[in-house]
Amino acid sequence: MGEVERGDSAPRVRVPFYCANLHRVVPSFASEAAVPEEWDCPRCGFPAGKDRANPPAPPRTEPYKTHLAYVKERRSEEEGKLILDEALAKLRADRAAVEAHIQASKN
Repeated sequence: MGEVERGDSAPRVRVPFYCANLHRVVPSFASEAAVPEEWDCPRCGFPAGKDRANPPAPPRTEPYKTHLAYVKERRSEEEGKLILDEALAKLRADRAAVEAHIQASKN
């Protein structure tokens, strides 16, 4: 396809962006379009900025938290012990009821 079929190309401007790993990416934008302050680096995925000497910091990723970690954030050690004791007491009562039922059915 030539320009006849597609029409004239819009005027373009190429802007270099640099990530924290000093990768350089140079996307092109329409000359009348707003150029963003940051661009995602296609090599590492970090944000890239226009200033090579001061690229944006890489995003801080939080490690995966287990269910227990979230519970520990919401409950104190004493509250956890009370909940555990209640749950164990209920299990022991249920077990005793089952054993009593089994003994009654044997007689």
